[in-house]
Amino acid sequence: MPSSPKFLHAQHRQSPSPRRSTVLILASCLLIGISGFVFGFAAILSSSRVSYKCSNAEPRSVRVVWERVGGDGNGNGFGGASSGGDPKRHRVMGFVGIQTGFGSVGRRRSLRQTWMPSDHQGLQRLEEATGLAFRFVIGRTNDKSKMLELKKEVAEYDDFLQLDIEEEYSKLPYKTLAFFKAAYALFDSEFYVKADDDIYLRPDRLSLLLAKERTHSQTYIGCMKKGPVFTDPKLKWYEPLSHLLGKEYFLHAYGPIYALSADVVASLVALRNNSFRMFSNEDVTIGAWMLAMNVNHENNQALCEPECTEKSIAVWDIPKCSGLCNPEKKLLELHQKESCSNSPTMASDE
Repeated sequence: MPSSPKFLHAQHRQSPSPRRSTVLILASCLLIGISGFVFGFAAILSSSRVSYKCSNAEPRSVRVVWERVGGDGNGNGFGGASSGGDPKRHRVMGFVGIQTGFGSVGRRRSLRQTWMPSDHQGLQRLEEATGLAFRFVIGRTNDKSKMLELKKEVAEYDDFLQLDIEEEYSKLPYKTLAFFKAAYALFDSEFYVKADDDIYLRPDRLSLLLAKERTHSQTYIGCMKKGPVFTDPKLKWYEPLSHLLGKEYFLHAYGPIYALSADVVASLVALRNNSFRMFSNEDVTIGAWMLAMNVNHENNQALCEPECTEKSIAVWDIPKCSGLCNPEKKLLELHQKESCSNSPTMASDE
């Protein structure tokens, strides 16, 4: 067996030849250079993984464009989101998309005078205190004057998520799917919350609800209900596809507010639009998708309280209205009540 190289053994160390010394020096320099490159590259990678935190120095509003892609045979699939800004996803515990429309200027005004701060600093403090991000979610319209007014409101308050989808009541299921896709592309969140602009919300209590430890990674949180399927075309919640549903709806959350965990939304994002059946009503549509997925239905009645209580999270006029009746006025009235705006935050026992 050949002996080990002599330069590895101190007791047999000899003076190396000039040629060997030169080779050793060159090899050492090469190793040092490679090490420096590796550590430098690692540092660059490490710096690129720094988590993003929303700052009031950066624009909050963003317009999301869903680019059409071909090759799926459907002709209406949507590709990735392009915000025109930083591609990093904002890291938050929960993202709350407040669904609104062009006729809801008064509702947004009342919300900004109550639980949702209208100034950047106030909204920043709320987001830091709760771990939740809040944006009004709106589509587009062909009415140039309405789009101009929206542009002014965006410039003033900077609290919008704009979707490149037509804003129309009959297309709410499509808007809702577009919202979850856009929210997932822009925010790295544990939960994505759909909320309407006509409810009174306690963000501190919503934060506690979402922060609870859960054993099921796919969770659907809402005030759950069942009820008769509306088959009369004259009724507001008429369902043209009622023959597929029978006489009674399956268990699903009321539409004014519900939350989906990140794993659930990731599944929605991964599937093509035409993979889902769209019913007339948005809450029924989401409920149908949840039945098709392995999700845990978490019923929480604090999300549909008719009055402010020590544990209410969302207050609206159930069952008279799908939200607050006369919300512009009622939001301001509720905010004046100690039980709504200033009562201590109570942890839920559920």
